[in-house]
Amino acid sequence: MDYPITRHPEFRYKTEFQSHEPEFDYLKSLEIEEKINKIRWCQTANGALFLLSTNDKTIKFWKVQEKKVKKISEMNVDPSKAVGNGSVASSSNSSAPKPYLANGGCTDRLHNSSGNDFSIPAGGFPSLRLPVVTSAETSLVARCRRVYAHAHDYHINSISNNSDGETFISADDLRINLWNLEISNQSFNIVDVKPGNMEDLTEVITSAEFHPNQCNMLAYSSSKGSIRLIDLRQSALCDSHAKLFEEQEAPGSRSFFTEIIASISDIKFAKDGRYLLSRDYMTLKLWDINMDSGPVSTFQVHEYLRPKLCDLYENDSIFDKFECCLSGDGSRVATGSYSNLFRVFGCSPGSTEATTLEASKNPMRRQVQTPSRPSRSLTTLTRVVRRGAESPGVDANGNSFDSATKLLHLAWHPTENSIACAAANSLYMYYA
Repeated sequence: MDYPITRHPEFRYKTEFQSHEPEFDYLKSLEIEEKINKIRWCQTANGALFLLSTNDKTIKFWKVQEKKVKKISEMNVDPSKAVGNGSVASSSNSSAPKPYLANGGCTDRLHNSSGNDFSIPAGGFPSLRLPVVTSAETSLVARCRRVYAHAHDYHINSISNNSDGETFISADDLRINLWNLEISNQSFNIVDVKPGNMEDLTEVITSAEFHPNQCNMLAYSSSKGSIRLIDLRQSALCDSHAKLFEEQEAPGSRSFFTEIIASISDIKFAKDGRYLLSRDYMTLKLWDINMDSGPVSTFQVHEYLRPKLCDLYENDSIFDKFECCLSGDGSRVATGSYSNLFRVFGCSPGSTEATTLEASKNPMRRQVQTPSRPSRSLTTLTRVVRRGAESPGVDANGNSFDSATKLLHLAWHPTENSIACAAANSLYMYYA
């Protein structure tokens, strides 16, 4: 999808609104931040945009649409002739001032009036006209349609829309709830991994995602590195899974950090629903949902950090949750790393593509010391990093890595070959 430069899309500011406000849970003496954890687009209708947003506890359903700004025009009042508190001086009046009484009565007896009575001249006022309501300008208005609250005891980490356009799921560490978009005061608990005794807790839910085409299928990942595919048709409470995807660890490779870095931070279905992408701390894995024996591809994201796991544990960076995404055609996958870098891998059969880019105005800055004009295609970017080719102690390009600048969030356009990356307080968009 390497279009000529004339077809590259232009992104313009549209609108903004406050989704959540800081709250306080008086029952648990807990402050709830306004920070948004997830945003998901819903199906559009009548030219309006719909989206779900959630913080740690509360999910909101928003409608954003253009509304015409109504104005009143063709007024009788001419601002240039207005006097006093809104009276209009008529040009037909004589230049000599007329005496008025305190209550508004006029002492001029030349008018066909007595006291305060007022008579309309024959033929009426030629300049009198009815005001007209016009709507020339438009503005975007965001309105909260539903609030889904008080259903999660733990922090919400995922929300996902169903392909039926009517329901969605929300997941926290121990439970997954099913909601109807039109019903905000009731949800159904479909997954519950909370043990009878919390001391027996061995894993938590880290991410959940509906299948893009089959409304009865969804997947969720755990902190133990496993992905469970469940079928809502089997039972109301999906205690058992239809399929389990996990990779067995190599003998003798276990260490203190093994379970920590195996925790899956994000999962995404491919557009056709055949493949499932997962991200743990060190790798990206691509799974075929018809083959649960192991991943079809594994991509090393930042293998050079393996000798530094102890340092990353001490500064809590080892618990960072990186997102992942797939291109619309399913031929590439991408995820973030440190030093504001992100990796793009080719996942087509036989592909060896492994590209590292920096989230900056010049994404090639880290690769080319004397940069020329950046290439417009992801397929022709310099492939400076191969899987397993990194040297320890430095980042993918020989630079010392910065664990404070991390690229956690990125998304691939569903149809165009473009990626949006969030680095610090900036959003970068790259189009190939």
